[in-house]
Amino acid sequence: MSEDDEREEEAGEGEPAEIPSPRENSLLLGHEAAEATLLQFSAADRLPHGLLIAGPHGIGKATLAFRFARFLLAQVGEPPGGSLFASAAPTTLALPPEHPVFRRIASGGHADLLVVERGINPKNKRVRTEIVVDDVRTIAGFLRLTPAEGGWRIVIIDTADEMNRNAANAVLKILEEPPRRALLILISDNPGRLLPTIRSRCRRVTLRPLPETVVARLIERYRPDLKPSDRDALVALAPGSIGHALELAEQGGIALHRQLLELLAALPNLDGLKLHSFAEKAGRWGNDDGFRAVAELLPATLARAITEAAGGGEGNLAQKLRGHGLDRWVEVWEKINHLFALADAVNLDRKQVVLNAFFALEEAAR
Repeated sequence: MSEDDEREEEAGEGEPAEIPSPRENSLLLGHEAAEATLLQFSAADRLPHGLLIAGPHGIGKATLAFRFARFLLAQVGEPPGGSLFASAAPTTLALPPEHPVFRRIASGGHADLLVVERGINPKNKRVRTEIVVDDVRTIAGFLRLTPAEGGWRIVIIDTADEMNRNAANAVLKILEEPPRRALLILISDNPGRLLPTIRSRCRRVTLRPLPETVVARLIERYRPDLKPSDRDALVALAPGSIGHALELAEQGGIALHRQLLELLAALPNLDGLKLHSFAEKAGRWGNDDGFRAVAELLPATLARAITEAAGGGEGNLAQKLRGHGLDRWVEVWEKINHLFALADAVNLDRKQVVLNAFFALEEAAR
């Protein structure tokens, strides 16, 4: 049994476990290959100056980034394994939560680690929608300083996809002329959004979606209050992503998905009263989580039905789609995605956006 498994069991069966932030999380499951790759980089003393940890949202990229940062910062003054008088080479990046480096990073108090995220807009006091150049301006000065503990200076950018052009250019300049013993770890849900020149200067470690068994295990750990059928639904709605599954659970995504399926089952004759009630609730001012869940669940449900229909599946929605040509439904899927994107970009009436999405489905199904 691994150290992570032992710590997981210590939480107790049937007892809810607090969902830790990545900097506090000692548990990483399903990414043994990526962890082995990082261990090899470290053991061979071949660490790049830029590391790009890429993969879908909510699968553990930030957790791995902090895990690797802790590992490197804890190596100061320790012999690198392999010599006659050195300790054996480490086989895991894990540090116990009681380790001083773990505790300082968890509290945000390690002098050799800088974390860059979206900052606060001073005008409206809200978190910005992107990482701006002011957010990354401190990186160059931080990396030029001598490591406080004689090891590495590490910067984690979470997530690098959110950098605007000016911020990305500032980071690129650092990657082009990196200081000695400096490491930039970029976390990315979608590496294609990054500048090609940034990608070319980073060693990429790609994480794959988690196995369903791992997602189910983690849902049971963090949300033991859910019924088994609801846990199964989350596994299906958030394939390979524990972060996504927990977000949906928090947003009421299970109930929303059931309501969506009930509405879609009536196509091409939508129930007007139920639809308007659903749209009113989803589009209500202040219900940001609910609207985001609908904006994700409706296109995702349609996409799964299109895939099922193309494969000859016999689901109710798949059968409805198959009778009208799948190309037509792909166009509807694109239209719905565009509608929800516009809702955020230009602040459209959210209730009307939900209604228009269903009206597009109703028209296509006639």
